[in-house]
Amino acid sequence: MTQSSLWQTNLQNNNFAEMCNALYERELRGLAHAEISSIQGVQGRLKSLPHYINKSANLMAQLNEQGHTPLTLDVQNATWSTQQARQLPLVGEEDSAIFSWYLDLLAQPNISLLGLVVPVLVIDHIVLDCIDRIDVDNKRLRTNVFGWFSLIPVREKTNKKVDNRRLLKPNKKVMLAACAGHRWQTSTCKNKLRPIIPSLRELLLSCAINWQNFKQPLTL
Repeated sequence: MTQSSLWQTNLQNNNFAEMCNALYERELRGLAHAEISSIQGVQGRLKSLPHYINKSANLMAQLNEQGHTPLTLDVQNATWSTQQARQLPLVGEEDSAIFSWYLDLLAQPNISLLGLVVPVLVIDHIVLDCIDRIDVDNKRLRTNVFGWFSLIPVREKTNKKVDNRRLLKPNKKVMLAACAGHRWQTSTCKNKLRPIIPSLRELLLSCAINWQNFKQPLTL
């Protein structure tokens, strides 16, 4: 091992340790304020933390090192950062375009939507989720957190809950905003708000984004 490679290894180890510390601090703080009704629930969350934190820190560091992401890694906070757009990036996100994008994928036998990372607009920011079920007959799909989304246009939305969550079509601007936790004022969609930190689950999903082809998950 050369002196330069030793220095690089030490730097990588330091970055990994720093990210793990930031993730543990954030997750434990959130757990302390979470409404969990049983001790078993707390114990289950604590038992799973080392696995998911180590996996997140490893993948984020690997993506950053190999240049597989256009995002900038903030090692101290274990987050992604990028310049925020002046307004919510919804150009090309009309319902017809969104439905067509997903229906086109459903029609292709060589592409599976299961496990695909997708963006969901929730009030003032975009959240990462993944598809876990597909109903081809009724032209709808389900994401792991936000549930079912229909790919059929409707004239009126009577369910207010649906209005607060909207499936989007992945593109670079949308996915960058989701990964970095960007927010905008709801009334105008233009005034920037202070970014939020994506959840540990979202950070893991951010490491499965194929920035060259949003129709396929990234394989590391």
